[in-house]
Amino acid sequence: MTNELIIDVTSQEVVIALMSDKRLVELNRERNGSQFSVGDIYLGRVRKVMPGLNAAFVDVGYEKDAFLHYFDLGPNVLSLNKFVKMSITGKQKHAALTYFKNEPEIHKDGKITQVVQSDQHVLIQIAKEPISTKGPRITSELSIAGRYIVLIPFSEKISVSQKIKSGEERDRLKRLIQSIRPKNFGVIIRTVAEGKGVADLDADMNDLVNKWNTCFQELTKAKPPLRVLGELNRTSAILRDMLNSSFNAIHVNDQRMFEEMKMYLQSIAPDKEKILKLHKGGVPIFEFHGIERQMKALFGKTVTMKSGAYLIVEHTEALHVVDVNSGNRSKLHSDQESNALDVNMEAAGEVARQLRLRDMGGIIVIDFIDMHSPQNRRALYQKLRDEMKTDRAKHTILPPSKFGLVQITRERVRPETSVNTMEKCPSCNGTGEIQASVLIIDQIENNLRYILKEQNEPQVTLCVHPYLEAYLTKGFISRRMKWRWKYKKGIKVKAVNSYHMMEYHFYNKAEDEIKV
Repeated sequence: MTNELIIDVTSQEVVIALMSDKRLVELNRERNGSQFSVGDIYLGRVRKVMPGLNAAFVDVGYEKDAFLHYFDLGPNVLSLNKFVKMSITGKQKHAALTYFKNEPEIHKDGKITQVVQSDQHVLIQIAKEPISTKGPRITSELSIAGRYIVLIPFSEKISVSQKIKSGEERDRLKRLIQSIRPKNFGVIIRTVAEGKGVADLDADMNDLVNKWNTCFQELTKAKPPLRVLGELNRTSAILRDMLNSSFNAIHVNDQRMFEEMKMYLQSIAPDKEKILKLHKGGVPIFEFHGIERQMKALFGKTVTMKSGAYLIVEHTEALHVVDVNSGNRSKLHSDQESNALDVNMEAAGEVARQLRLRDMGGIIVIDFIDMHSPQNRRALYQKLRDEMKTDRAKHTILPPSKFGLVQITRERVRPETSVNTMEKCPSCNGTGEIQASVLIIDQIENNLRYILKEQNEPQVTLCVHPYLEAYLTKGFISRRMKWRWKYKKGIKVKAVNSYHMMEYHFYNKAEDEIKV
């Protein structure tokens, strides 16, 4: 499997497309100047404590207050609150926690009123970006993510990614981290740390400790609401989290972004610097790599698969619904059960792709084609689980019900990605009505007379649909010939296949369009 990252930089946003074997599997949009990103750390002010919800609303600078539930406080929130208060008042002189005395951990079944009060200054981290009418979801359990490890202040725990299966490797990594870990900092060892030496881990650790120092420096002079530590941009975060040996190319169309990514790659994976390429040329980068076409085909209500089967994707406020249809695929097998299994297995792969691509979160219900065999239903369930192993979002998949429904819950941390695949009709501009077709020639001639007589253009090229071109140029004495005799100027008529029936444009001798 080969992975490519295609990055389209415009003045309004950065669009990041992840390609797997030339197929679009993930699309991320990052608007320039976007204020809130998952992982950002803010100093906020408690606006309101709600004992009935066991939660608090915190002002972090968004139009809607952020929501902080008791379960999102983290066990060491009292230590964090103490650190914040001491830093703001100047009693905490440095960021290191070597001599900082932790407070007791809070109880799991405690009350929010025991931890925070109105107008209190709190240090929080964005867990979910603002979605729809809701403000950001936040947590007080801070974590600073690096390439190989995640640093957790006010903790002593060392955890290893469950994807590292070797017990010997897990023990080795724990010993290495224990030898370089600062006091009062917990560590989560990420999957990409497998096989790495102490130098790589120590460099990553120092980088994260420096980020914590930056956070402390901002905290000493901050007034809420204020961001004290920003997460990496989406492009760098994807590289940090996903870059591995399967990546063979990263294409970007902006010189500044190219230089930034080059520096970042030099810091996290110098051996991968050569796969970064700057896109040049007149063809847009997404069109050049075939992404534009895939986006139009994959983001509509109907998604067609290679076999002819298709998905219908519907979105509601509460959940997403995917219906699997065999289409003309049913003609390939006389056995209904085997045909249903084939369609469902193909659909499982496409559903997993669609969830990542659209970043659909919450509850997803998939209506697969009914299968009577328990063995086939188990095979479908396993296929769906295998296909979703590459999905970085936390998710849970339930086995197919007796009605053939599969329920999935998938973590949602940012608004769903959507691409408008419908285009306004160029003939009627969405009204459903067009000008009377018998008048089109009169309209063209009126505009032509204005251009040649009033604007005194010496030569004009008229571009029209091929049917109109034939009508204007064919015959012993054609309409074009009459125009040339009448106006005594050069008039060319050119057929353009992409035009709709009633579309026409005028161009001058320099091939610049003449607006009328």
